Amino acid sequence: MHRNIFFSILLQSLVVWFINYCIFATLKFLTKLIVMYAIVEIAGQQFKVSKDQKVYVHRLASEEGSKVSFDKVLLLDDNGSVTLGAPAVEGASVEAKVLQHLKGDKVIVFKKKRRKGYKKKNGHRQSFTQILIEGILASGSTKKAAAPKKEAAPKAEKLVEAVAEKAPKAKASKKGDDLAIVEGIGPKAAEALVAAGIDTFAKLAAASVEEVKAILDASASKVQHLDPTTWAQQAQLAADGKMDELKKLQDELNGGKAV
Repeated sequence: MHRNIFFSILLQSLVVWFINYCIFATLKFLTKLIVMYAIVEIAGQQFKVSKDQKVYVHRLASEEGSKVSFDKVLLLDDNGSVTLGAPAVEGASVEAKVLQHLKGDKVIVFKKKRRKGYKKKNGHRQSFTQILIEGILASGSTKKAAAPKKEAAPKAEKLVEAVAEKAPKAKASKKGDDLAIVEGIGPKAAEALVAAGIDTFAKLAAASVEEVKAILDASASKVQHLDPTTWAQQAQLAADGKMDELKKLQDELNGGKAV
């Protein structure tokens, strides 16, 4: 008698569990089909995003509350129809809204030189921007971001001409200076500066932060996030041949930024 009741209750429980499991699995499958997502490149990083999702990205120049659009969509899944870009999906874009600018957790940066008695401890907090994905456009988006780049190129050329006039006339040399000596300037940034006409330490030292920033923003390479605040100071020391002072200054910097 008791055994029959026990098995009856157990059977009912299994039936209820099986029905709930089937409903849950069906809803999960339908959700995957309905939800549209994309893999987009934002500030040099790739993110898988969908509508109404909040994402933390590297610091953007846009103000809080403003609308931003990202057209470097590498992959697009529209209700199960997957489209791969080469490298980006033509006409696709991700629309978002800037929620807030904030800083991440502190990271300790410790430098030590063996047998030199040199120790230095600094802290660093990375700047981030929180954005809200408002929509994913599969087609029909216009590449508005490409227009400013075309306008920025002549502006960068004018800035380079102004820098060349400011820079002191150095001895003629067939080869320019190695700008990568300046901390914070990598190979791509050096190529962008040389292509813009800044190929010596003297020219870089004469350029203002705004002029260098305009050249980086106009470059096709991913160098827009670099901070050229200390580049002119480092270039001036290198142009004067004060390499010991330059190394001492670079020991106090963190990736070319003043700590």
